[in-house]
Amino acid sequence: MATSPSARTARLALATALTALGLAAVPFPAGAVSAGLPAVTPRAETAALHDDAAGGDADADDPAIWRNAADPDRSLVIATAKQGGLRVYDLDARQVQSLPAPAAPGAGHAPGRFNNVDLVHGLRLSGGRADLAVTSDRGNDRLRFYRIDRDRAGGPLTDVTDPAAPPVFSTSQEEIDQQRTAYGLATWTDKASGRSYALVSRRERTTVALLELTPGAGGTVGYRKVRTLDLPAAFRLPNGTSWSPCAEPGELPQVEGMVVDPDNGTLYAGQEDVGIWRLRADLTGKPELIDKVREYGVPGTYDEATEECVAGADPGYGGKRLTADVEGLTLVTEPKGDGYLLASSQGDNTFVAYDREISDDNEYEGGFRVTAASAALDGSEECDGAAALAEPLGRRYPKGLLVVQDGHDAPGDGERPSTNFKFVDLGDVLKAVDD
Repeated sequence: MATSPSARTARLALATALTALGLAAVPFPAGAVSAGLPAVTPRAETAALHDDAAGGDADADDPAIWRNAADPDRSLVIATAKQGGLRVYDLDARQVQSLPAPAAPGAGHAPGRFNNVDLVHGLRLSGGRADLAVTSDRGNDRLRFYRIDRDRAGGPLTDVTDPAAPPVFSTSQEEIDQQRTAYGLATWTDKASGRSYALVSRRERTTVALLELTPGAGGTVGYRKVRTLDLPAAFRLPNGTSWSPCAEPGELPQVEGMVVDPDNGTLYAGQEDVGIWRLRADLTGKPELIDKVREYGVPGTYDEATEECVAGADPGYGGKRLTADVEGLTLVTEPKGDGYLLASSQGDNTFVAYDREISDDNEYEGGFRVTAASAALDGSEECDGAAALAEPLGRRYPKGLLVVQDGHDAPGDGERPSTNFKFVDLGDVLKAVDD
């Protein structure tokens, strides 16, 4: 997940303190907030991943859905497992391939850590066009690329990363070791030029970078930085004061969840403790904050002794739908610009749906929860990443698929941290939102 344990503790302490003062915009625990929303249940789930030594330090985070046009029943879900690398699943949620993250470059350095993943379709390489899975390697501050060949012996993914691919943000290994590195990720192919790009955010910073993907020798893929943009770290409130989200010293309000509308080149970026930004994917023009988290504007003072935030009074400037963190942005694209922008409201275990059309100002359309289908198949809590595909995926998901990360897989395995991915029929989601 994006958030450090201390930061999560700080947010929980903030919410608890607000509740004790009778000032919280939303009752805590947040389950009460979601009680009135419709529920959908998953059809399948992947095997649990465990973020401990015995589990290979694997932690489910972000999925992407690759459609096999020749045989939709044999489509794939490609997902990050952080230090555990990449996992590839079939539509029954069975693992078909596991790829490790790169080892640490030397003693005292961080190993590879795959944070987010997205897809590029039909990228022109030296050996012809190919579909690619692109992942942000937070440990090494780089992007990594995997060619998708569904029937390749040994597994559908092949690493085609250019060995000369440079760090995205850092200028030295020493800077990489500070881990303010490549974090959130979204891909985009510009319809006008045909060029493909990755939008990459920086951990503990507000920076987003635009990288053009470039073919290399022998079918490899690299990138070049086009430009960067810094979203605000401080905000002027209507009462004239300046506000920044409470965080550990030196940390700025980072972005993780991102998605680009392929039809109009609009980037939606989730600044975790702030809200959702809408901006041009080429990072020109002025970003617009289209919705805020409920905690927006609530002052907090970080207590180094307890590593928690001490809350002040809520001035009432926050939004009404998102509870920090805002995560897992994805699009349901339908013909003629119809569809939805979906966002994970991580703090209250819900999902928020906005109108995809900018002409309607991405107005709120509703929300839903992903709840347990049975004692053995639970729902989604503290969801980090989500991916939707509104295309037929064979007999299992004829109306499309939504895959969501579950930050607390149940029944779990004792005290071990357990995460995984839930597969939800997109038809059920659309019915819940439309109703």
